[in-house]
Amino acid sequence: MSENFDQVDLTNCDREPIHQLGKIQDFGALVSVNSDWFVAQRSANVAQILGEDVKLEQGMRLKDVFSAEAIERLSNTISPLDDAVVVERIFGIDLMGNGKQFDCALHRSGSLIIIEFEPHPDGDRHAEVSQLRPMMAELEPHKDVNYLCDNAARQLKKILGFDRVMVYRFHADDSGEVIAEAREPELEGFLRLRYPKTDIPAQARQLYLLNPFRIIADVDAEPVPIEPATSFDGEPLDLSFSSLRAVSPIHIEYLKNMGVGASLSISIIVGGKLWGLFACHHYSAKILSYPHRSLAELYSQFFSLVLERLLGQATARLREKGRTIHHRLMAQLASGAPLVESLATIDMVIGQVIAHDGMSAYIDGTYKARGKAPAKDEFRALTPILNSATTSQIIATDELVARIPAAQEFADKAVGALIIPVSRRPRDYLVFWRKELKQQVMWAGNPEKPVEFGPNGARLTPRKSFEAWQEDVSGKSARWTREEVEIAESLRVTLLEVILRMTDDAVQNKVRAQQQQELLISELNHRVRNILNLIRSLVSQSRHEALSVADFSEIIGGRIGALAKAHDNITRGNWSHASVHELIRSEAEAYLAGKIQRVTIEGRDRLVAPEAYTVLALVIHEMMTNSAKYGSLCDSNGTLTVTIGEELDGDMTIKWVERGGPPVTKPERRGFGSTITEKSIPFELQGEAKIDFKLEGVEGYFVIPQKHLAELEEQESIEMERQRIESAQSKVSGRNAHLPKHILVIEDSMIIALETEECLKELGIESIDIAGSVGAAMEALDTRTPDLAILDYNLGSESSEPVAKELRKRGIPFVLATGYDQLSDRLDEIGAFSLLKKPYSKAELDEALTLYVSGDY
Repeated sequence: MSENFDQVDLTNCDREPIHQLGKIQDFGALVSVNSDWFVAQRSANVAQILGEDVKLEQGMRLKDVFSAEAIERLSNTISPLDDAVVVERIFGIDLMGNGKQFDCALHRSGSLIIIEFEPHPDGDRHAEVSQLRPMMAELEPHKDVNYLCDNAARQLKKILGFDRVMVYRFHADDSGEVIAEAREPELEGFLRLRYPKTDIPAQARQLYLLNPFRIIADVDAEPVPIEPATSFDGEPLDLSFSSLRAVSPIHIEYLKNMGVGASLSISIIVGGKLWGLFACHHYSAKILSYPHRSLAELYSQFFSLVLERLLGQATARLREKGRTIHHRLMAQLASGAPLVESLATIDMVIGQVIAHDGMSAYIDGTYKARGKAPAKDEFRALTPILNSATTSQIIATDELVARIPAAQEFADKAVGALIIPVSRRPRDYLVFWRKELKQQVMWAGNPEKPVEFGPNGARLTPRKSFEAWQEDVSGKSARWTREEVEIAESLRVTLLEVILRMTDDAVQNKVRAQQQQELLISELNHRVRNILNLIRSLVSQSRHEALSVADFSEIIGGRIGALAKAHDNITRGNWSHASVHELIRSEAEAYLAGKIQRVTIEGRDRLVAPEAYTVLALVIHEMMTNSAKYGSLCDSNGTLTVTIGEELDGDMTIKWVERGGPPVTKPERRGFGSTITEKSIPFELQGEAKIDFKLEGVEGYFVIPQKHLAELEEQESIEMERQRIESAQSKVSGRNAHLPKHILVIEDSMIIALETEECLKELGIESIDIAGSVGAAMEALDTRTPDLAILDYNLGSESSEPVAKELRKRGIPFVLATGYDQLSDRLDEIGAFSLLKKPYSKAELDEALTLYVSGDY
């Protein structure tokens, strides 16, 4: 060989035309004929195989040598073949018409027909065929690939009689590993040994797909040349589908170095791809008859079908797992939280099926990471090369530095990566990371020494040593399996769907927000107009009652003030139902200052809807004003009793009874105030209003229909909470001395968190920590134990219940903040001592602190 040393390596084998060597093995003979059955080429040993007196030369008619019956049978066998290359077999054919039988293989090669023949063995082959069925049946029950391979190796050794039968599986890098082995006891084991991809060159792997059966009967036998070496057109004969094809000298030397005398390889093909081989070694020459080889090939094909079924079942389970992951992620990410903020959720779901040491997301320039992962700048250094990859291509590597040298900067944290593009643009990624895994690979000999340099220059020399050779591998992680990559592809599709849905949701939310804003503006415009119209009417009607400007100012100011107080009450609860007791007290305080004890409110409080509350406020204002000017509250002795009752149909009644004031006479002049008290409730609320001017004091009776009232259950809850707070306030003395020193606020909205922090500082809290997620809250708890926690129930895409569980475990009291009314029924279950209904204010925070100081939790 004349190449320089630098040019010689085992990749030269990849360029060797092993399908056109121009030679066959000597246990059979070959002849090629054209479509007219004239001989084009034949092997030099035809006479030795057919008989010494047989002459078969180029240009002869084959029928001049073979019998007419043989020609007819050969012709009928080859005729039906179409363009696809199929090897047909004929066993026990009398080619010469002399009673001597042969086994033949026929196939087309371009315009030629290739006929290979070898002596038919003596004896009964039915016994071997009868063994095949139970051996195949024994493969059927297996549900595990490893057990299947072990069983097949033993069965095939029994059929073939070879010293060693191995199941050799190809890895993704085309290296191979012995995953099952049956051998003679005195032979050393090759199980789990790895062989480099150069041991089986690329074109040899391709031939294994075309021609699944390959026998080398005797490594010491001289190959037989085909004559002439080339066809009339000057082309060597293509022996890709030949069973007699001779062997590359390099491979013969390889087998001799292993001490092998004969070998047999049968392809294991799954899904049209070369999955592995049955590799069989015998340590002396061994010729198998063609029927015997065909039985082994049939067994191997059946094995491949069973294996494909098992792998197909595993793939089906994988797909089902992918669908499960898809549904779980879609459910978990349904809240619409940004993907980059959902690493904890993805980690929780995917971590069960794809082992990893860290993960990160890079979305629209925002980078977040968990576990062992590169920093933002370290990852951004990779993006130019990542962006140059095929769009939507998943990159799975156990040695990222080999592909992107910049990854060396964080090799102490991660060396393997499963990189998933999660947008149609190639700049958004979700990445799973694996740390370095120190590995030991057992090779069959040192795979790195294929070339020797001697006195005649460099020559290609196959490995001589096949003893177990240990390689310590560093700088690599555990490999990403095909199943993990398929799950990653499923995850990519899922996340794309999430992103697209979030994009659609964002557009829809924008439209809804715009519609809501328009509705809000319209509602606000309507309410403002109503209020302005109401005030205009108050001004217009009140002028008739006023005797002076000062009188007019007092009348109109009182009525507008009553409206303002009513609006304060209903807007304090986010435009919700408000208290009748509070309305009466606030009106009484406006007139009586420190003499509020002259007003008695009896009966259970009721909550009135906003639209009815303003009407009732004006009525109570007019009644209180008249009582303060002319009735029981105008002097120092009179009293007022307001009794809140309930009729059978649920309507609320208000009885107004004044006593102890000046004698009452019915007014002769009816003003606008009288119109408000007597007509507004019947007219606007479809209720009742009646005023009785008794001598001993004015009495009023009002009915507010049940449809304007809150449900009793809601009201009871509010009353109980109010009583609890009032009880706590009565217990507290020296309150500030007992306030919590340190409070942990767990809230994912930064604006709400900052406002809460400011309110707590104003209420006297010295130290406040803020956490926006479950993870951050857990870290904060480990860093410093708070005296009290304020816990938002919803933290973006995750619930804060794990934090609540940890707070309960540590005995830390906490308040639950939420906008969901239904959570008020779960306070005991969750463990919170009070509920802050969003949006809450400084007053509600103060009430929570009061409950804490009082110990009422």
